[in-house]
Amino acid sequence: MDQNINSVGKNYAYEIKGGIPLKGDIEISGSKNAALGIIAASIMVDGVCTLENVPDIIDVHVMFDLLRSLGAKVDTIDSHTYRIDSTTINTYKASGPLVSRIRASYYLMGALLGRCGKASIRLPGGCNFGQRPIDLHLKAFQLMGAKGSRPADINSGIVNLEADPLHGARIYLDIVSVGATINAMLAACKAQGKTEIINAAKEPHIVDVANFLNSMGAHIKGAGTDTIKITGVPVLPGNFTYSIIPDQIEAGTYMIAAAVTNGDVTIHNLIPTHMEPLSAKMREMGYQIEEGDESIRVFRYDYEDEVYPTSVKTSPYPGFPTDLQPQTVVLLCSADGQSRMHENVWQNRFQYVPELAKMGANINVYERIAWVNGKTKFRGATVEATDLRAGAALVCAALEADGTTYIMNAQRIDRGYEHIVQKLTDLGAVISRVNHTPEYGEEDTEA
Repeated sequence: MDQNINSVGKNYAYEIKGGIPLKGDIEISGSKNAALGIIAASIMVDGVCTLENVPDIIDVHVMFDLLRSLGAKVDTIDSHTYRIDSTTINTYKASGPLVSRIRASYYLMGALLGRCGKASIRLPGGCNFGQRPIDLHLKAFQLMGAKGSRPADINSGIVNLEADPLHGARIYLDIVSVGATINAMLAACKAQGKTEIINAAKEPHIVDVANFLNSMGAHIKGAGTDTIKITGVPVLPGNFTYSIIPDQIEAGTYMIAAAVTNGDVTIHNLIPTHMEPLSAKMREMGYQIEEGDESIRVFRYDYEDEVYPTSVKTSPYPGFPTDLQPQTVVLLCSADGQSRMHENVWQNRFQYVPELAKMGANINVYERIAWVNGKTKFRGATVEATDLRAGAALVCAALEADGTTYIMNAQRIDRGYEHIVQKLTDLGAVISRVNHTPEYGEEDTEA
């Protein structure tokens, strides 16, 4: 049985012996963020839909379990293909413990509101790297006629929404929000009349969710721009198959892993335009990025050449993705000089820096800017994955490091990376899952 499925609810570590250049070819899985939005959107389909290229990761399995808890039928065709029948959904309430397992469960608000005209959902969980309020989501629902959509209406962590009827509206988002954009889009698909979402987020997975809904019978225009227009329809007939886009963040993580290990890796099944913010920065630093139609090769002609420092600023798409920020800081540690990482999306996303410091990193954080002093030679240590992407950054550092690194709470990494141990092993890495590790904080280096 798949290791990611087996890992649900368990704590374990990665053991990584570093200093080995990654070489070879790797296939990118389906997008985690797109899959979670699309699975939630399937609730609204008035028929059967089949999803292909679904990533085999913990968060996806939790979302499928959430659908089953609502009464939907979810059949596994193979490890990446699922058949969903939402016509059997028999409740609008999602308040069980599964909701708190993943942040993306908040998409159930828009989906259930659109399907049932009401929704009752516990406030979700997910990675803890800053305040992620749902006020913009609630504002959108309020404009569409939903009662219970004021922050003051939240009682004991439960959001209760009801609309009679749900109607189209002009929705201006005060800040660019991926979650609020998707939630408003979901609810609007079956609302009466037309909805316009202004200052909408443009991320690739938003486009993918819109494309999925359109393939099921929705009328959505403008996804991928800052204005999305939706004409509500009473029925989404479904009965189609949809393939999820490749994972932009997984692809970027492996690009960085190849670079920091002085490797030569070709990454397949990606969309090169999605990777442009990272590719451009890596070229600035002196790495070779060769693009194919659906692939990118990362290497250097001469590993003795200088790696140039640079400045990176995260921002909503098409800017530099915040989900690649921690991994990119590891890359900046390789530069010959001081680099800067500006975090403009989440206010508390440098929690992993003390863990990198245990491995030898020299990073100074002032508010939302990390000053990264380069020429770091990472050393093996026992560290903790504080969240999904922070864990991925520690993996990159461990692959480069002298000696052996133990990454505690590695199950957080498996939330978003399919078969990461096997994929890295296929590239030559020495990595395994272990249940027992040295005492936390103990360095485990080799001479």
